[in-house]
Amino acid sequence: MSPSITANEFDLLRTYIEQQCGISLHNGKEYLIESRLANLLVETASKNFGDFYLKLRNSNDAKLREKIIDAMTTNETLWFRDNGPYVTLEEVLLPQMEKAVREGRKFKVRIWSAASSTGQEPYSIAMIIDSYLARHGGTSVLPTHFEILGTDISPSALFLAMAGRYDQISIERGMRAEYRDRYFRQQDRIWLLDDRIKKMVTFKKFNLQDSFAALGAFDIVFCRNVAIYFSDIFKQDLFERMSQTLTPGGFFLLGSAESLSGYKTNFAMRDHKGSIYYVNKA
Repeated sequence: MSPSITANEFDLLRTYIEQQCGISLHNGKEYLIESRLANLLVETASKNFGDFYLKLRNSNDAKLREKIIDAMTTNETLWFRDNGPYVTLEEVLLPQMEKAVREGRKFKVRIWSAASSTGQEPYSIAMIIDSYLARHGGTSVLPTHFEILGTDISPSALFLAMAGRYDQISIERGMRAEYRDRYFRQQDRIWLLDDRIKKMVTFKKFNLQDSFAALGAFDIVFCRNVAIYFSDIFKQDLFERMSQTLTPGGFFLLGSAESLSGYKTNFAMRDHKGSIYYVNKA
């Protein structure tokens, strides 16, 4: 049984965690550190959380730092989460993007899934694009005109995402039957994603605290269900940088429990069938 964390140890570790990945842990979240880092205490032969913190600060062990980030990130996800943003993508955003490509105003439509976890969000986006273009794209607008980047801070989540292999429990969480039947094949107890959809998505390890410059510009950004874990100061900075990385008129989508209300941004709020999305005015 791992030792309980003291108030001082909690302050030290939550400050370290916020510095490394932006996650802000409020008072009352001591149990999260206790439960998620307990195995690392055993692995590092630490007597308590204070001893673990000292080893962490003094060793400068990049692998240990990565294990902590991996343990503290939630990676809670499912297919077509909340549904509304995907309806907006299909009925509002894709028609505009498809028209821009068809008219020669865009050669590539770039989409960023900024907290891609184990791949369900970017692959859901890819399946919707493929299905939409099969109905509306004709021969002039193809899936190759769309470039999807999925990033996450968790190496283990990205490993699973790139594999495109999902167990029965994972495949049932939000998956639409018609998409499962069209884009997956079952091999024993595992569902394998069609290579054509896998090739539409590129995955990259990325910390949202880092500069976005190397990622380039995007037409659509999904940054869903991740900002809720950040401090207000970091959220303000994040939203400003999101506006800078989006093309003028580009689209920004947050999670259903997240909002830009109270933050100074260059985004105009829009609503489609009860689902909120934002348009970049920059």
